[in-house]
Amino acid sequence: MDRLDILESQSIFILREAYRSFKQLVMLWSIGKDSTVLLWLARKAFFGHVPIPLMHIDTMFKVPAMIEYRDHFARQWKLNMIVGKNDRALKAKETFPDGNCNRLECCALLKSEALKHTLSGEWPRWVMDHSTGEYVKQEGGEAFTGVIVGARADEEGSRSKERYFSPRDQHNDWDIGDQPPELWNQFKTDFAPGTHVRIHPLLDWTELNVWEYISREKIPIIDLYFDHGNGKRYRSLGCMPCTSPVDSTATNAEEIIEELRSGKFANIAERSGREQDKEDGDGLETLRRDGYM
Repeated sequence: MDRLDILESQSIFILREAYRSFKQLVMLWSIGKDSTVLLWLARKAFFGHVPIPLMHIDTMFKVPAMIEYRDHFARQWKLNMIVGKNDRALKAKETFPDGNCNRLECCALLKSEALKHTLSGEWPRWVMDHSTGEYVKQEGGEAFTGVIVGARADEEGSRSKERYFSPRDQHNDWDIGDQPPELWNQFKTDFAPGTHVRIHPLLDWTELNVWEYISREKIPIIDLYFDHGNGKRYRSLGCMPCTSPVDSTATNAEEIIEELRSGKFANIAERSGREQDKEDGDGLETLRRDGYM
């Protein structure tokens, strides 16, 4: 087995363990490369069918192509697709840059708060009706306490402190100092009632591994990651006001792999184009402690 085979097997094992261990389980899909690889692995783990609901938190500031991509594959792959958002903050314009808050405050409202209350069922959910291919608003619903996330330890500092099965309290708050040891592939999956658990099947993958896997599996990734003739592409996807492209002429996964192997981005953080990461030295970790993805 090569390195990708080992990573794939481990991730599929984690996905199956999560499905076996947690009844109220959901998988977050941000439309980015990592969570799309995670979705692909879930399709492999369950033989083409994804028995776990997919959830996307829509800030309403995403690139329109991301929403089109999401809905195209939700229909094609018959995904149980759930969309959540913070309607109150959006209507009150508590957003960046057209409101009265900074980037981190906007992320806390449109991502962290929206995620918490959509997971709990306190806020409405928009669920795809596959008979029409459109979304239907649903009030309430069961609370999800197991959340599968496409986070990687190498992506940024706070993610390196995660476990494969990482507990949160009943408010989704993260106590970094209270994480179970995970030695010799022994994972803790039995937690006290009321505990929320984040599951990270891609934790040991690197950015290069992800693109090698996309290339090997021919995963239909969103083309915002590729140059379309202006010498720029996105390396990490987020909201339009807070995400900048990088200088790159890569037009496919193989050319991105060559860039990563050459060291072109060796001293440039993967999320360097995500402006909210720069607002405060530990801003992203603070957001993650409060439930951010």
